[in-house]
Amino acid sequence: MRDKLNRRCALPYWGSWRGLLLSFFLLALFSSCRKDVELLLSDVTTVDAGASANYSGFYLLNEGNMGSNKSTLDFFDFATGSYQRNIYAEKNPSVPKELGDVGNDLQIYGNRLYAVINASNKVEVMNARTAKRIGQINIPNCRYITFHQQYAYVTSYAGPIEINPDYTQRGFVAKIDTATLQIVDRCVIGFQPDGLAIANGKIYVANSGGYMGVGNLEKYEKTVSVIDIATFKEEKRIDVDYNLHRVKADKRGNIWVSSRGNHSDYPSRLFVINSQKQAVTDTLQIPVSNFWLDGDSLYVYSAEKYSNEISFALVNTKTKQIITRQLITDGTEKNFEMPYGIMVHPDTKDIYITDAGDYVNPGFLYCFSPEGKKKWSVKTGDIPAHFALLSKK
Repeated sequence: MRDKLNRRCALPYWGSWRGLLLSFFLLALFSSCRKDVELLLSDVTTVDAGASANYSGFYLLNEGNMGSNKSTLDFFDFATGSYQRNIYAEKNPSVPKELGDVGNDLQIYGNRLYAVINASNKVEVMNARTAKRIGQINIPNCRYITFHQQYAYVTSYAGPIEINPDYTQRGFVAKIDTATLQIVDRCVIGFQPDGLAIANGKIYVANSGGYMGVGNLEKYEKTVSVIDIATFKEEKRIDVDYNLHRVKADKRGNIWVSSRGNHSDYPSRLFVINSQKQAVTDTLQIPVSNFWLDGDSLYVYSAEKYSNEISFALVNTKTKQIITRQLITDGTEKNFEMPYGIMVHPDTKDIYITDAGDYVNPGFLYCFSPEGKKKWSVKTGDIPAHFALLSKK
């Protein structure tokens, strides 16, 4: 139906009774064309945002339910305060299945925007300014992406999407030349690797074993793989905890790692790996679903499925202390059904948190002041999750 936008929605008039029949046909065809336009054009909401000195705006990747092929890309413009939904479809009308199935990560590197589309087995590469498609990198069951010099590094579960305690396919990290978008090497590590970060010439990768541990805690992976960037070989694995997920490196080279637990009676927690000692040095008894690192501040939220508890917190990465467990101060946290993504503006320190709601209908994006008070909210795509800030430079 997409090519109808470039066709004329009209046919010659035949006269008499045939003309009457044709009128009904034309009415139906016009209606069809209008519906196509509504599906393809993005939807815009404007809020009172305030301009940013160093950033043009940010992209938000909506995951979409697995199997629905409904991952979409939104953009927020700091200067105009306009929030534009589903821009990929409008910018790339010739791409058959649009963005794809399950958006799992989003990053900007150089002048390109990289969207990791998990169930579509690809990394979609776009122009960071226009969101127009440049190409794609085919990686099976891909998860998260990071960069170093001229290379991108992407984690992959390698095998099919399936819950299986006897899963035998180990995951890997793919090394990609960002100039050619070609995979130049692979490093096989643990089962179902997720988040990754780089510090002091090493890549730290969280092995989860997420497909294997359902119903059996001991089946989960519990290590962080350490890959030497120069040789692209796994040097060691650091014992951390079951079902690891998110990874961030702070400016001192410490690695912050979250565990998911078993989603029932074994809780999620937060860990610190000292990259010099190559060992866990600190454990914070705080549940973590996702976090955002800004300077020495780690902004954390958690939505524990087994307890139905939602929490927010702020951690000082220098002192490794929890500063507050009341990140939102105006009571708005009670409105959240399922917090799912988080970002902090580097300049204004505004806090952006998404709500996936029921995972079926469109979600919401909330903007809070640094003091934790709601400034505005907008509707997003389905399961809003991953942010990427666009610099003005």
